[in-house]
Amino acid sequence: MNNCVVILGEKLVLFNEQKKEAVARLLTVKKITLAVAESCTGGLIAVLLTDVAGSSQYFLGGIVAYANLVKEKILGVSAEILQTYGAVSEQTAIAMAYGVKNLLEANVGLSVTGIAGPAGGSLSKPVGLVYIALVTPKVNYCQEFRFTGKRFEVRQNAAAAGLDMLHTYLSEHN
Repeated sequence: MNNCVVILGEKLVLFNEQKKEAVARLLTVKKITLAVAESCTGGLIAVLLTDVAGSSQYFLGGIVAYANLVKEKILGVSAEILQTYGAVSEQTAIAMAYGVKNLLEANVGLSVTGIAGPAGGSLSKPVGLVYIALVTPKVNYCQEFRFTGKRFEVRQNAAAAGLDMLHTYLSEHN
């Protein structure tokens, strides 16, 4: 079983290596700036982005908004959104992406919020539920994911999915 995990882990790392290089190339060529707001991933997307040399050309920065107070005070997510929909929701993810985009004056805002576990889930919002949002002046997109596995795996998969969403957007839009 450990061999399977090691092999899968190597493939995931290879995927991330190729994907982050491709994202870096697209952001650089298209002269697009990016800002990220992360909750459950705790800065993992920022780590992936800054692993690439020259990332300061396009990556303006990120906010780890783990507490609702940070979502409200720094990113400008309204208390009404948090009370009505919760911290783990499409509405909060979109508001976080807009907030970080506007705060750092980036072309693109990317956000992730979710429940990494092992506790914190419910029937309606189980462990592994993650929302990833991407906003630009023309695009407002959010996708729901349901990841399985341990906390580390949920966080890693969410970060990889965020990078993948960014890559897809950059590949399909000017």
